[in-house]
Amino acid sequence: MSKKVVTFGEVMMRFSPPGHAKFSQATTVELAYGGGEANVAISLAYFGMEAFHITRFPDNLIGRSATQYLRHHWLHTKYISYGEGRMGKYFLEKGAVHRPSVVVYERDSSAFSKIEAGMFDWKHILRNADWFHCTGITPGISQGAADECLTAIQTANALGVPVSVDVHSRKNLWQYGKDKRDVMPELVAGSDVVIASPYDMQENLNIAKATDKLAIASEKLKKEFPRVKKVVDKNREAISASHNRIQGFIWDGNKVLSSPSLDVTHIVDRVGTGDAYAAGMIYGLLNLKNDQEAVNFAAAACALKHTVEGDVNMVSVDDVGNLVDGNTSGRIKR
Repeated sequence: MSKKVVTFGEVMMRFSPPGHAKFSQATTVELAYGGGEANVAISLAYFGMEAFHITRFPDNLIGRSATQYLRHHWLHTKYISYGEGRMGKYFLEKGAVHRPSVVVYERDSSAFSKIEAGMFDWKHILRNADWFHCTGITPGISQGAADECLTAIQTANALGVPVSVDVHSRKNLWQYGKDKRDVMPELVAGSDVVIASPYDMQENLNIAKATDKLAIASEKLKKEFPRVKKVVDKNREAISASHNRIQGFIWDGNKVLSSPSLDVTHIVDRVGTGDAYAAGMIYGLLNLKNDQEAVNFAAAACALKHTVEGDVNMVSVDDVGNLVDGNTSGRIKR
């Protein structure tokens, strides 16, 4: 039986010029949908897992279209809420070679930002779940979103559901009177797996130093938050906007394990690669034999996302496994 994973977060409309054109050149734009936690859920659905994404959409044709997009990618959408507010949006200008990608967000007054405490029945949603995942982006949107994120984590703890939190946030969020250091520690306190670099730990939790090695930073994190069992990170060496090297890491409570470094020489789309890494890690920790296999799988999933247009990593377990096994030829499968 496939495992059940639940994610929680905002989904936005994504607009971008065709290919690598600049907005100043474009006369048409491409439309897709994406959001950190939803990207994780869809990736896991493509890996064959039962994935449920919890969010709130405007109660109009745009909200229904976004729901249809999630269903198209095999997500369960029965717990989505609809109501007042607009659809969050972001505009992406994809970079190439030495020109970086640029993102502009428009997410003020979104339907998701108007979430109120108690809007979701987390005890029912998380019943029989095998994993819950959220990020530091969600609690930065509004007080209501932060409250629901905390309630979801506390409910998961009470039900014995493992929790992962990617503590990375967005600096332009947190406009409702709270700072990320006011909110994130309580969320991490209920987490079993934390996705964070030493820099993230310093910025979001006020522990460790940005210059710490992952093992040292993880030990500090564990001392502050005893529930944490594993800490996950990755390294991206950016040779150019079109050429990166990816390597994954996991601290297993005693030592840091690392994946092989993977060379991504011709990037198609970098957006969502961190979410692909998180999804690969969740899949690996739930289904593979050990942490080494999990981090190898996560790094390969992340590398493959660079070859897929859009926010979501639409690859299979076999696709990732082939890369883990060293098949990098890209030859046509017949």
